[in-house]
Amino acid sequence: MARCSIFFSMNLLICLFFITFLILPEAALAHAVMVKSVPEKDSTITTSPKQVDVWFNEHVRSAFKSLAVMNSAGKRVDNKDIEQEVLDPSHIYISIPQLPPDTYTVRYRVISADTHAVSGKFDFTVAESD
Repeated sequence: MARCSIFFSMNLLICLFFITFLILPEAALAHAVMVKSVPEKDSTITTSPKQVDVWFNEHVRSAFKSLAVMNSAGKRVDNKDIEQEVLDPSHIYISIPQLPPDTYTVRYRVISADTHAVSGKFDFTVAESD
């Protein structure tokens, strides 16, 4: 009788393991991912934006976040005033001065809700208006 109880307990633990780690949605175990930006990734615009906005698929931590806008020569051109939206912690932004026509790279680094560092980059182009 005791062997059956131990066997049943082991099988129950194995089932709980599979339910917990293999059946849960992957999103619960994933890191933050950039889902939107303004200007949009790889876009060409004719008017310089006043700021660059980045949104993630989950809240990001307010500590240790960075956002930088670099011109094609590698010079940082933003105002170094990164902010995080109070009512939407998945949204960070930085102001920028009037940008001349060029291709710009936006680099970001944030700490996701699961405490993992997430970094990435994307480009946008300010073209001369006709």
